[in-house]
Amino acid sequence: MFQHSFRKRRVLVTGHTGFKGAWLVQWLLSLGAEVTGLALAPETNPNLFTLLGLERKISHREVDVRDAAGLLGVVMEARPEVVFHLAAQALVHRSYQEPKATWDVNVGGTINILEALRLVGGTRACVVVTSDKCYENLEQVWGYRECDPMGGHDPYSSSKGATELAVASWRSSFFGPGAELQVATARAGNVIGGGDWSADRIVVDFVRSIINGRPLLLRNPSATRPWQHVLEPLSGYLSLAHHLLLPEGHRWAEGWNFGPVEDSVVTVENLAHALVNAWGEGEINIETQSSHPHEANLLKLDCSKARDLLRWHGAWGFQDTVRNTTHWYRGVHNGVDPESLTLDQISAYHQAARDAGLPWAF
Repeated sequence: MFQHSFRKRRVLVTGHTGFKGAWLVQWLLSLGAEVTGLALAPETNPNLFTLLGLERKISHREVDVRDAAGLLGVVMEARPEVVFHLAAQALVHRSYQEPKATWDVNVGGTINILEALRLVGGTRACVVVTSDKCYENLEQVWGYRECDPMGGHDPYSSSKGATELAVASWRSSFFGPGAELQVATARAGNVIGGGDWSADRIVVDFVRSIINGRPLLLRNPSATRPWQHVLEPLSGYLSLAHHLLLPEGHRWAEGWNFGPVEDSVVTVENLAHALVNAWGEGEINIETQSSHPHEANLLKLDCSKARDLLRWHGAWGFQDTVRNTTHWYRGVHNGVDPESLTLDQISAYHQAARDAGLPWAF
């Protein structure tokens, strides 16, 4: 579906130095897009952005999304036709330490990008990435739907709910059905895959533990999450942008959930054991951390809207996700080229989607 949508298109990706952003940029490049990236410098060492050598492949701009003037300058220079806005403060624990900064980046930064696009013009599609944590979490056993109320206990989650409200306001006020620019939001979370070295990530903690022979500490082993490989939601974002570019793109300018199949909704502890089994080498003790800030215990999404209207769902189940994630880290640990691993997995994911007959893969 989107295999030819981005060829020779000018695409701006904010947050491109992050884990998910780097995967998206690599995929866009393989689709023939002309990419500009706007973000802060990578926060970790190592990091996927550097390992993939993306700085030399795209127009790389280090600008804070809170810098409205600097952001406007990049948009004026890049003149993007498509924008994927991923730049964010993405860690729940950090949001307790830096609540105002979290809101400034996540809400204020999103408003800055929308204002820049409104003032410059020429952009046709913008996908704003928020989080599955944008919903008011009632610990319900069924998945949250796009019509459910926004909320959030911690500063991170509430900032994502507020971002959704801000986008809806700007869409109603400035980007209606007849507007040049159509804006949609994408809600996903609990993404895993090779190349993430952020703090407070279970896969990162696992890799460091098994390589260094240390116990793996779990903050909330009974918490249930919809685990998905990073390529799963990215295929959803690309599909959504493709639809926004259509002549009737306003039909898709809404909020959308992108989550995994039901067998991927498992506990943190189950994921930890699956990672150990998939790694296939070495032993690791799994222990529970005694105290930690509040996090939701039960969270999953209802993705029937994307499945029925966008004709989207992912191509990898839970075992595929875990196997490919551990394969990437184990390969890099053993000296395999990260770029080759990443491109091979994008190709394998696309082929799996084609084998499954998924419309977006053709």
